[in-house]
Amino acid sequence: MAQLLSGKEVSEDIRQKIKSEIEHLQKRYPAFKPGLAIVQVGGREDSNVYIGQKVKNAAVVGVDARHVKLPNTATQQEILEAVQRLNEDPAVHGIIVQLPLDTTNQVDTHLVTNAIRPEKDVDGLHQENAGKLARGDLADCIIPCTPRGCLELISRTGVDVAGKTAVVLGRSKIVGAPMSNLLTWNHATVTVCHSKTVNLPDIVRTADILVVAIGKSQMVKKDWVKPGAVVIDCGINSIPESDYCEEMDEDATKKSGKRLVGDVDFDEVKTVASWITPVPGGVGPMTVAMLLKNTLEQAKRALNTVLESSTWRLTPLELKLKTPVPSDIDIAQAQTPKFINKLADEVNLLPEEVDLYGKKKAKVSLSVLDRLSAQPDGKYIVVTGITPTPLGEGKSTTTIGLTQAIGAHLRRNVFACVRQPSQGPTFGIKGGAAGGGYSQVIPMEEFNLHLTGDIHAITAANNLLAAQIDARMFHEATQTDEALYKRLVPESKGKRAFSKIQFRRLKKLGIDKTDPNSLTPEEVKKFVRLDFDQATITWQRVMDTNDRFLRSITIGQGPQEKGKTRQCQFDITVASEIMAILALTTSLQDMRERLGNMVVASSKEGVPITADDLGVSGALTVLMKDAIRPNLMQTLEGTPVFVHAGPFANIAHGNSSILADKIALKLVGENGFVVTEAGFGADIGMEKFFDIKCRYSGLVPNAVVLVATIRALKMHGGGPTVVAGVPLPKEYVEENLELLEKGFSNLQKQTENANKFGVPVVVAINGFATDTQTKEGAGPKVLGPGKKDWGKAVHLDQHNPDRLGMAQSGQVSQMFSNGFSKKQ
Repeated sequence: MAQLLSGKEVSEDIRQKIKSEIEHLQKRYPAFKPGLAIVQVGGREDSNVYIGQKVKNAAVVGVDARHVKLPNTATQQEILEAVQRLNEDPAVHGIIVQLPLDTTNQVDTHLVTNAIRPEKDVDGLHQENAGKLARGDLADCIIPCTPRGCLELISRTGVDVAGKTAVVLGRSKIVGAPMSNLLTWNHATVTVCHSKTVNLPDIVRTADILVVAIGKSQMVKKDWVKPGAVVIDCGINSIPESDYCEEMDEDATKKSGKRLVGDVDFDEVKTVASWITPVPGGVGPMTVAMLLKNTLEQAKRALNTVLESSTWRLTPLELKLKTPVPSDIDIAQAQTPKFINKLADEVNLLPEEVDLYGKKKAKVSLSVLDRLSAQPDGKYIVVTGITPTPLGEGKSTTTIGLTQAIGAHLRRNVFACVRQPSQGPTFGIKGGAAGGGYSQVIPMEEFNLHLTGDIHAITAANNLLAAQIDARMFHEATQTDEALYKRLVPESKGKRAFSKIQFRRLKKLGIDKTDPNSLTPEEVKKFVRLDFDQATITWQRVMDTNDRFLRSITIGQGPQEKGKTRQCQFDITVASEIMAILALTTSLQDMRERLGNMVVASSKEGVPITADDLGVSGALTVLMKDAIRPNLMQTLEGTPVFVHAGPFANIAHGNSSILADKIALKLVGENGFVVTEAGFGADIGMEKFFDIKCRYSGLVPNAVVLVATIRALKMHGGGPTVVAGVPLPKEYVEENLELLEKGFSNLQKQTENANKFGVPVVVAINGFATDTQTKEGAGPKVLGPGKKDWGKAVHLDQHNPDRLGMAQSGQVSQMFSNGFSKKQ
């Protein structure tokens, strides 16, 4: 008499182990939560029962099961879109589509199941998983639930599969075919039988292990079975009619008044087999248990991906150095950048986190911060310069050169985070801001011009607000309170209702009413009248071009403006407060609040007027919804760069975005580096980095790289005036230690300022061909060898490729140990 192989008991044991493992992982990683999504089309009652059992079992073990229900009118495209949304959801680790699909439309089921990403295909039905199973890549595929449950039941008997003769009766894609593959790669000798098999009972009788999934009730009889065989019955049949789920329990069978049987005649076969599974209560419960196990395993893989996300597969680009050094544009155009999706993959960004803008630039989703929330931040370095001179100090060049040295030569994870340049300076004397020589962001033209349109978005948002200001003043000057109120709160289908943003204004005014018709005339007047004092308007129109003839203009001269003219001006786009907000914001909601709080003027009573008062902050946020995401580019040597935001330091804080820095710090991991640049000199850009950016972001820098040049130091030492476009005076091209040593006072003061923030300083001398060893050695002499914050000069000459030697010189390695290993 056969021993009963109870799927109920084994599945309960498996569920308890799953629950314990989830609880154990959650103690170490509190955010860990396996997620399963079950897509159902239509409302078949048997499908509802199956799904209900899966959701119930998932809840017991701690798996977050999500039931995605689509109507039976759903089209194939709508089903595919639902699957794709789940593919892109990092909280979902497993997806199944409940079959059969109950739809009135023609749907390719094979196409739908193959739309699930292989790594989320916890049913194991994707052709990639099926192919890997067929060729024996068991460790690299997801095994279908029922075959995996059958193998587990076989293993519980203590029978060693290796060397046994196995027969699989049935060749379905869900059970029979994968079952035969699974037994084969566990070293059984397998025969697959089907409806065309000749002498079927004789072949079945050879089996030491018999798995039956043929779909015919009680087909396998006693005389078909080899004495002592292990019999696994995957069938589920209702006698005399109706289909019932193999996952149903006995209570469901009793309530129906019908008997459920398998494909094996249980009462007969149990007298000859050594082990046999019952129906129900055999394979059915195992299918659900293995679904949960597959989901847990994929959640663990996702967790490991996060934990290992600091392991990059970066392939540097080779620099082809030339002497004499070509122009910046020639160097940039001679290098062939990687496709940006390749770079994104190398730094472990997921496809759904990257929106391509062509082949060389991309937007990166803020969802990276959620996915990598458990990842420790990397080391945070800010590059700044001594007080600026017309000669330039080379902060951008040093920023890019340092990251190239760390990433391409020392092979450490590193991100550069730089500001997006304005087209004003780009088309002016200053030029672009991509770096220089062999230390540049590429493609240079993309970087310096439109990029992904962030500055244009700021222009549109800024000017929308400016237009709203003048439109509001016009309407207030030409309409009664009641007429204006009807425009602001119009009737729709006989009803009036305040919008969400209008409730914010009512709250600000202290009016605690929700019915627009209940406001008194005095309250209506307060609501509709902002009562601008034109002399206090600070909000100007902007454009990203230096156009001197727009610095002072008169608007409102058209006949329809009824003489409502006023003097105003155009500023450059990067001077807009919206640019400063973009650089400081931490989320879309945070941006919405900041935009709403912008003060554009005061009323005649001195009350500040905000963008929220004008009802435009939601529209501004919509215009900025894409601009909030950092832009991914690369250096000449193929290391990653975030280009995001570009506020000026003299009117704002002069730093790239907090979001770019935060995402980069997560991507590089604990042992990586993020090099960000502070605009203008250390006395403005660096101090605003500490006082404003770091306070808002909560990030703590590990070091300051203070950039100087020999020529700029001479100018601070009293050297002659430099005029753009005129050859340099001889003092700057010949050795002059007296001027140099006097100029070190500026460098010394900036170093002291940085040290006051508790951050170590590494001085980077951006070298030129005219520099001499005597000049270079003057720094330690003047600053004093005992200064703990003085590092040996790092030479990075954008005009001399032989001096792009930071990686080989060991200076970067010194920086790693100079306070970088711990927060200051």
